[in-house]
Amino acid sequence: MSDSSPLPPVRLHPEAELARDALSTPLLSRAARLARWAGPDTRVDAGGGLVDEQLPAAAEVLGLSGDDAAAHTSEAWRVAVDTGLVEVVDEEAGTVTAGADLDLLTRGTPQDVLAVWLAALETALADASVPDLDDLVDAMEAGGEVDLSSLDWDPEGEAEFLDGVLGNLYLLTVGEDGPQGGPVPLPALAASVIVPSDMSEPTNDVLEQVSDAMMRLDDQFRLLEPAGLVAYQPVDEALLADADGAEEPAAGVDDTDVSRYGMVRLTPLGLYGLRARFLEAGFDAPAVGDLADKGAETLLDGTAGYPQSAAQAETEQWLARREPLPAARELLSAAKGLDEGAPLRRLRCQQALSLVGAEAEPALREVLDDAELGGLARVWLSEAGFTDVPPPTQELVFWLTIDTLAAQLAAEGNSEELRALVEGLAAQHSGFFDKVWRVGHPATADVLEAMGRLHPDKKVAKEARKAAFKARSQQGS
Repeated sequence: MSDSSPLPPVRLHPEAELARDALSTPLLSRAARLARWAGPDTRVDAGGGLVDEQLPAAAEVLGLSGDDAAAHTSEAWRVAVDTGLVEVVDEEAGTVTAGADLDLLTRGTPQDVLAVWLAALETALADASVPDLDDLVDAMEAGGEVDLSSLDWDPEGEAEFLDGVLGNLYLLTVGEDGPQGGPVPLPALAASVIVPSDMSEPTNDVLEQVSDAMMRLDDQFRLLEPAGLVAYQPVDEALLADADGAEEPAAGVDDTDVSRYGMVRLTPLGLYGLRARFLEAGFDAPAVGDLADKGAETLLDGTAGYPQSAAQAETEQWLARREPLPAARELLSAAKGLDEGAPLRRLRCQQALSLVGAEAEPALREVLDDAELGGLARVWLSEAGFTDVPPPTQELVFWLTIDTLAAQLAAEGNSEELRALVEGLAAQHSGFFDKVWRVGHPATADVLEAMGRLHPDKKVAKEARKAAFKARSQQGS
């Protein structure tokens, strides 16, 4: 992703709700419990971790038992230290006290709570980028040789890989064509960062890389789920056993069931966390509602590149803060202009006015004689069922046609919907290209050239290109 290109807008849950979610995550709730448990007798080692003698008592506080209890307890303590819930007051003596941020979890604002959670998330992400060290620990306990190079671990590369995966998961979640909050199959997510975009058929080598990436992600998402970042259905253990050749596939198990290979989705809290990280890294990561208190021109320009549903949601929030008639007038004023972005502003304006209702009528009648807004006003009034709407001149019809096509080109590019619109226009108006090139719209030549590219009939396409040439010659004269 380029930090100069805005990400799709995300719809965030209210901060109070997200703060409650953060407090209930295993990662932060365990850290907070240990911070409240810690006292004058609590001892830590040189790295700030709990000394081994105190792990059993700390695990009991958390209600943890079994083989993983010590590891989970150590992780919770590390989060407590990293987030400022616990403070090491004497490194030499190894003593601790409650940190200044502990009170924020009960007395702070939702933003305070989320700030602590974001710090905990950074610890979890750092842990998730560390490879499985079981083999190394076993070798150390056996007194054997330890070859660190055999780990083949590139910390920076691992962090970049995980960031890339989470970035793609974010795009899939907030994008118009994504699963809209539904889970993403782990193979598809792994492939999104491994398979080159221009590769039509993955090679065996690439497929093996995807498989390896899936196994890495399976471990990482298991670690990140307690942080509240993702909801994760792990890879079926039977598949892992099959891959190791330890056993035959279980009878009656559907090998084509993609959910067996892992399913992951970002939680509402995860969306908040990733957006915060993107903003911190300098990305343009908008959220629906960002423009609600801005002017109409900022709204129309800001939503120009939004998917339709997000643009509508943003506009609804903007309108909710304003009286209908003044809002309609402000929108129409902002929609004027002959610059390159003006057609798309007018399209967003028309869509916004459709949400205002009949109260906007006076504002639309006021611009009926405006060269740039008169066509839009007539369309709106007619579609709203108002009578006594003056008929447009042919020149106004053609101007509005060019303006609408220019807006569609800016919003969608050479889409199938635009292709159908181009075909319909050419078929409905006899002599269309003989007349339309004379329209004094700045985008006339560009629109006609696009019609020449899009129309499937070679004869009609040629007429469009000839008209575009005439329009460009007229503009240059």
